[in-house]
Amino acid sequence: MISILIVEDEKAISNLIKMSLMKSSYHCECVFDGKSAEDIIETKRFDLILLDVMLPECSGFDLMDFIKEYDIPTIFLTAKNSTADKVKGLKLGAEDYITKPFDISELLARIEVVLRRYQKEEPAIDIDDIHIDLQSRTVTKKGVVVDLTVKEFDILILFLKNKNIALYRETIYERVWHDSYMPDTRTVDLHIQRLRKKLSLEDKIKSIYKIGYMYQEG
Repeated sequence: MISILIVEDEKAISNLIKMSLMKSSYHCECVFDGKSAEDIIETKRFDLILLDVMLPECSGFDLMDFIKEYDIPTIFLTAKNSTADKVKGLKLGAEDYITKPFDISELLARIEVVLRRYQKEEPAIDIDDIHIDLQSRTVTKKGVVVDLTVKEFDILILFLKNKNIALYRETIYERVWHDSYMPDTRTVDLHIQRLRKKLSLEDKIKSIYKIGYMYQEG
């Protein structure tokens, strides 16, 4: 399981991030100051660090020199939104720089990009009787191969990496088709209808009135 360290001194924000990432099947640990971050990085293995800049004990910028020794990809999450701060964070070696407030679905997408860049994605996902091989892009249900189109597969993975998060049709379209959403199109709805039917996910993929869809777990 991918392990992510959250270094954020505001506990409400830290808990929100942790809950959202755990719903997407990531293992998370939280610390609330720079010194604690150094201590835990020395003793445990992490695949990614989410790092605030303004921390007690040691700032996120100062902490980057320590993190680089362990070669752990890092994303800054901070209220410091000036261009100078962004440039400084990226020059220090961060993979990305996200300013608060941020959308959880965007954070998950950026995490996915960084993990893919470092080839640290999980090789497969299992949900109930469905097995998804991410490398071969094959899906089986009860051991039987289910033929999904490229877009159906991408939608399925998008849902599984955003469990219990309502996704707007615009978000789904832009993340899967990589194009601007056309309000009068039913492309998203038709693909999701077929995906539901092929994998018997009618009870899992919920329609959210005036928004879009959500993969509901639990």
